Amino acid sequence: MKSRILALTIGILMLALPALAADVDGKWTGMVDTPNGAIQVGFTFKADGATLTGSTTAPDGMEIPIKNGKVNGKTITFDVDLDFGGMAFTLSYTGDVAPDQIKMTADFMGMPFEFVVNKAK
Repeated sequence: MKSRILALTIGILMLALPALAADVDGKWTGMVDTPNGAIQVGFTFKADGATLTGSTTAPDGMEIPIKNGKVNGKTITFDVDLDFGGMAFTLSYTGDVAPDQIKMTADFMGMPFEFVVNKAK
């Protein structure tokens, strides 16, 4: 009897986990301060369980797909591969999702920087 109750409880908790996941789907925009001034950033996200897909908008307006996207509760993580004049590198992002904003931290070659993106209306 106890094992049935335990199995039922675990089953209910497993069904409830997606409800605790962040609502990250949609378009998000913001600004990143740089030594050369602020630049606009944009992201489009789609969560499917623990998997995050989407893209970011490069400074030249091109869409770049995200990779290794994950959703864990209200935290998202993903990478973006960039190439500036033959110099390729990967930016790694972590975001803390709230209903109307995501507090992002990106890592550029071991130098983290923070910014906020807001849900596009």
